[in-house]
Amino acid sequence: MAGEITETGELYSSYVGLVYMFNLIVGTGALTMPKAFATAGWLVSLILLVFLGFMSFVTTTFVIEAMAAANAQLRWKRMENHKEEEDDDSSTASDSDVLIRDNYERAEKRPILSVQRRGSPNLFEITDRVEMGQMASMFFNKVGVNLFYFCIIVYLYGDLAIYAAAVPFSLMQVTCSTTGNDSCGVEADTKYNDTDRCWGPLRRVDAYHIYLAIFTLLLGPFTFFDVQKTKYLQILTSLMRWIAFAVMIVLALVRIGHGQGEGHPPLADFSGVRNLFGVCVYSFMCQHSLPSLVTPVSSKRHLTRLVFLDYVLILAFYGLLSFTAIFCFRGDSLMDMYTLNFARCDVVGLAAVRFFLGLFPVFTISTNFPIIAVTLRNNWKTLFHREGGTYPWVVDRVVFPTITLVPPVLVAFCTHDLESLVGITGAYAGTGIQYVIPAFLVYHCRRDTQLAFGCGVSNKHRSPFRHTFWVGFVLLWAFSCFIFVTANIVLSETQL
Repeated sequence: MAGEITETGELYSSYVGLVYMFNLIVGTGALTMPKAFATAGWLVSLILLVFLGFMSFVTTTFVIEAMAAANAQLRWKRMENHKEEEDDDSSTASDSDVLIRDNYERAEKRPILSVQRRGSPNLFEITDRVEMGQMASMFFNKVGVNLFYFCIIVYLYGDLAIYAAAVPFSLMQVTCSTTGNDSCGVEADTKYNDTDRCWGPLRRVDAYHIYLAIFTLLLGPFTFFDVQKTKYLQILTSLMRWIAFAVMIVLALVRIGHGQGEGHPPLADFSGVRNLFGVCVYSFMCQHSLPSLVTPVSSKRHLTRLVFLDYVLILAFYGLLSFTAIFCFRGDSLMDMYTLNFARCDVVGLAAVRFFLGLFPVFTISTNFPIIAVTLRNNWKTLFHREGGTYPWVVDRVVFPTITLVPPVLVAFCTHDLESLVGITGAYAGTGIQYVIPAFLVYHCRRDTQLAFGCGVSNKHRSPFRHTFWVGFVLLWAFSCFIFVTANIVLSETQL
């Protein structure tokens, strides 16, 4: 994310890449989706979910096209540099050498396709992992690059705030109750306030702040160092996530099948659309990680079809998770973090399963928090970096980690309203990353490709949505969403 060309990594098959993309997209946002569905109504939620999934697919193909164009430019520059080195090495050239070089120069001036027919590899093959920041520096001007990093930084701050609030909130919900620490003593209709007692004189909000302090002290120091997500840690967290999702869906279906479903969701309630929009955008977020995900795929021949299949599967999964939730539980009883609905004894009788689901966000989010924090810190460094310059030790090791860690912890200290945090992060920074940046990237990469290689060149990974109309439509949609969400927030605050 710091904007460099990085190692491609170990290659894997197309279907392994499909699984990785599925795991990347289906994350924390999915746990907040059931409540957003219940608030907005099932029909409105379904329509918006399908439409936002389609829009995310469109911009994903835009990013893949921009990746291919960036690879073509880098490959062509390497070819030119190699030619210049060969020219410098040959002090004297025979007539045949001159003829060969002349032929090469003529080939260089011809459309690239004619050069490729003579046996050179396809320029648009995605072999270099060009991160989003590097693509922004290739296709945007200085202002565009700075706006790109600003958008990424705001999104990552929102991510960290969600993570910093979700872990303490889950711990508070599992360990606190009005009657003590026994979660079986909690009735299904019990409503909690932050001022309710947790342990002795301590209120629930005090327990939340204690857990937040412990979370910050344990995971915050990783921001000051370099940390990488290991392969085995990724496998473990993915396994836990899918066990948790499968258990929740099965338990909800069993309750509905036994006639214990309590949910009667409305058809439509437009007051909940604002948060639903932000949650859905957040839940389809993958564009910023596509370079590290797509580049190692060994065969990219049917890449667009595989991505489309991934989105269909994700839509089906989100629909299954959300619909089983809203018909299993009453809308007013659905928690911000869906796993916490299964921390009740009247829902799950087995204590081990109950605590596993209740504490599931704690395990998975805790492993991701240091990685996101280091990514945000590196983006701050890149934003202020000047070529040839280095940062003083205090700035590099103290200032950047501190400005990375403190703001999200302060936000989490002030609120644990996860639905609103996810909604605002998705609606603003998420809109920029998922819609605005890909649209401008593909527009500028097409223009630069045409200028560099001529009109006859064909990008083999060009988006199916190749008409300029789609770029304009995505930008118009992003602008409309921004206005709608802002107006909705202002009107809601005015009514309060």
